[in-house]
Amino acid sequence: MLVGMVTPAQIRAARALLGWSQQDLADRAIVSLNAVNRLERGAVDTRHSTLIAVEKAFFRAGVEFIPAGERGEGVRFLRPSGEQHQRTS
Repeated sequence: MLVGMVTPAQIRAARALLGWSQQDLADRAIVSLNAVNRLERGAVDTRHSTLIAVEKAFFRAGVEFIPAGERGEGVRFLRPSGEQHQRTS
């Protein structure tokens, strides 16, 4: 799990992968909806602890973040698609 290196685009993509709304993410990460919104906009005042809570919520849901490299950053499920849990909304 990458801690503190996730981009706003990756957060939006991970939510889309899971079918989560911003409120779903806020509830699962135990942060405010406003904090999720700031994270996804790339606001500079976001707390590091908020980003860590969000990353952990995605990790618990089976999502991992792929760091930027030659092929670009991304998100994916930790397990092959046949082993994924059902989406929760």
